Amino acid sequence: MTGKKKTAQASLEAMYRVFTVPEAPDSTLSRIDQDISRNLAGFLQEHIVAIERDLGDVVKDFSESAVPEKPVFVSEQTQFLLDKLVAHSVHTASPSFIGHMTSALPYFMLPLSKIMIALNQNLVKTETSKAFTPMERQVLGMIHRLVYNEDSAYYRKWMHDPRYALGAMCSGGTIANLTALWVARNHAFPAEGSFRGIHQEGLFRALRYYGHEGAAVLVSKRGHYSLSKAADVLGLGRSSLISVPTDDDNRIQTDALREKCLELQAQKVRILAICGIAGTTETGNVDPLEEMADIATEFGAHFHVDAAWGGPTLFSRTYGPLLKGIEKADSVTFDAHKQLYVPMGAGLVVFRDPALVGAIEHHAQYIIRKGSRDLGSTTLEGSRPGMAMLIQSGLKILAREGYELLIDQGIEKAKRFAEMIEERPDFELVTRPELNILTYRYCPAETQAALARADTLQSERINASLNRITKFLQKTQREHGKAFVSRTRLEPARHHRYPCVVFRVVLANPLTTQEILRDILDEQAELAGHEEARDEMEVLHNLTRAVLDAPRANRA
Repeated sequence: MTGKKKTAQASLEAMYRVFTVPEAPDSTLSRIDQDISRNLAGFLQEHIVAIERDLGDVVKDFSESAVPEKPVFVSEQTQFLLDKLVAHSVHTASPSFIGHMTSALPYFMLPLSKIMIALNQNLVKTETSKAFTPMERQVLGMIHRLVYNEDSAYYRKWMHDPRYALGAMCSGGTIANLTALWVARNHAFPAEGSFRGIHQEGLFRALRYYGHEGAAVLVSKRGHYSLSKAADVLGLGRSSLISVPTDDDNRIQTDALREKCLELQAQKVRILAICGIAGTTETGNVDPLEEMADIATEFGAHFHVDAAWGGPTLFSRTYGPLLKGIEKADSVTFDAHKQLYVPMGAGLVVFRDPALVGAIEHHAQYIIRKGSRDLGSTTLEGSRPGMAMLIQSGLKILAREGYELLIDQGIEKAKRFAEMIEERPDFELVTRPELNILTYRYCPAETQAALARADTLQSERINASLNRITKFLQKTQREHGKAFVSRTRLEPARHHRYPCVVFRVVLANPLTTQEILRDILDEQAELAGHEEARDEMEVLHNLTRAVLDAPRANRA
């Protein structure tokens, strides 16, 4: 055995065959296709290795920088992918993978995705999309109606009007948020008199013409990092994304928001947009959207709601009212690859006023012409795949009732998990779920008692030790491969706003059971007793006893 790889012959005949002739039924690729079609969950469970391999080691499999001179056989490349890529991918569909905003997909998404890929439509222009274009407009109309609840006549008028758009399809929430703020920026500085508009003359001339010293976007301190990227790309600068304090429930403080707006107004800073959050990334909380809408109106600002996570909550008659006020937003972001259960790479933004998106309209003679029905003239991205096909399929196959069931069970499961945490004396619930995200940490009962009595310095020392323990538990549990929770850093009021590392759990996968959740807690408690954690647990014990054993006079 020399280990030398077999290579194929590059010829016009071979190239033609690659484009036209599928693999034989007994080939590696065909067998994989059949296995996935028969049992996707089983395929993933069988081929993704549970024990984590060091990423530095994985890099070695992808270290060659030269494009191969000779072709390799499809079967050989397929086996390479199985051994080196699939095996060391993340099992995001696993019911015990509850650390991030990914989930199992409905079985029908896979074969429908194959149809979408085979058609290879480009949604930038009707010449390369045809039927996909009205379908994309329909999807935007469906989500628009979910948010704004206009009557059928409204959508008959606006949904397919080539001069307007109810929204824009995007590859995800980042581009959706950027698109919304792009619209807000251009509307804030329109063409007037000798000024041709910010889209033509830029931010510097816009500020000078309108007599402003700057421009700003306001959001709570729990705002998604995509908003700071948008401020950067739009020429505002990241420091122009103003962070507003939150209350103990991680919702924006509206009094502080209004005070900041008044302060900026006095400084001649134009408030472009106020951003509310419907489902914060770290804790799943919802801002007081109705009050924020009123403040945006008061200061003439565009009101945008980042509902990338929580938007589908509107399907639920029980929990939809948590998003009250979202219907007053000028724009709303949805991520279809989150709680609409569509594969990665699908997001959108809808606009209350169909004329709003005209502020970013652009044309090109060779492809994006005026009067065309396609949405390429009002999207940041040019070439786009037909992901709307998968969103529409989900909306029709699962329907409102199906999404309502998924949303309701996720929120109720999160509430039950919170109860399970509180029933265990050695765990501390840090943020209670409002939607289906919560945070907690391992914290021995005596340490919780000590924290309740500790002064600021003692609390900081104990929490610093707990931070090291939480990082160890999260990392070790992930490496063991049975389950995964993520971690983040919060500043709880009850711990003197000290940055505490906490476990973060997202319960969107309908296959996650209470038994799995119990097992996750059991494993974390067990890991806390491991030899590798012994020294830090001893440090924590000593800090805890120092508080509990101190004379009461010293604690006064």
